[in-house]
Amino acid sequence: SSCHVRAFDPEAMAECRRRVGDVIYYARDPYDALVDADALLLVTEWKAFRLPSWQVVLKTMRRPLVIDGRNIYDVHEMESLGFEYHCIGC
Repeated sequence: SSCHVRAFDPEAMAECRRRVGDVIYYARDPYDALVDADALLLVTEWKAFRLPSWQVVLKTMRRPLVIDGRNIYDVHEMESLGFEYHCIGC
């Protein structure tokens, strides 16, 4: 199967498009980036990502897998919400 990347960043979308081009989908907001996603990969710590509506995230994603590259979420909370959660050092 092919890999489709849907990306959102509140600050770097224009620069990313300039560097990467149109080989990825540039989402309108964080939730748009998660439509039918097999995984959420967090690589920045913007405030927009700190307190998402996890119920909306669960309903939007195909698979509830979160890979937290910044360790901003609590492993126990994420697992209690029903996510498969992986972070650096946890």
